[in-house]
Amino acid sequence: MPFIDRRDAAAKLAARLEKYRAVHPLILAIPRGAVPMGKVIAEELNGELDVVLVRKLGAPGQEEYAIGAVDETGNVYLNPETRYTVEDPYVQQETERQLALIRKRRKAYTPLRDPIDPKDRTVIVVDDGSATGSTMLAALHAVRAQRPKTLIAALGVAPPDTVKKLEEVADDVVCLETHHLFFAVGQFFQNFEQVSDTEVEECLR
Repeated sequence: MPFIDRRDAAAKLAARLEKYRAVHPLILAIPRGAVPMGKVIAEELNGELDVVLVRKLGAPGQEEYAIGAVDETGNVYLNPETRYTVEDPYVQQETERQLALIRKRRKAYTPLRDPIDPKDRTVIVVDDGSATGSTMLAALHAVRAQRPKTLIAALGVAPPDTVKKLEEVADDVVCLETHHLFFAVGQFFQNFEQVSDTEVEECLR
């Protein structure tokens, strides 16, 4: 397997992102799994850590399969190949469900401060991996709307076609591993334990 655990992947990503150390980058991790990774990268690059809150929209009866994603502002990104539209009652219901969780997480994760402003910053959006790219794309679109100076996508593993999608939105994409036979992100980690909300909160303190 390419990675021992998320910390291993984060250390390897930090090495690949070393050129951004001098600009004091803003590291925006996608909760929950990527937040411990974001902490490692922020420490290695002398950057700041925050979260970018996006949630995938699961398909009916297959919640792990993303038909799209929603960001903290309520903007919805749908996979081009999905048969659903933003007007579809199922998508509207799923969007509201995920937005409620996003609001709950923001209140828990950064209760004493506002989100760090990405405007005019070099921003690195981090995730452990991505199958369809929906969540990372939603995160990139959400951050791009806030006018960063440079926008980078950093992730452990993804299929080649997903990397191509990300390259259309980000100024730079750093993906450690690309694989055509891709079933789930966890298949590329020896240890892929779930990250708890408590661990996320500790990372962000």
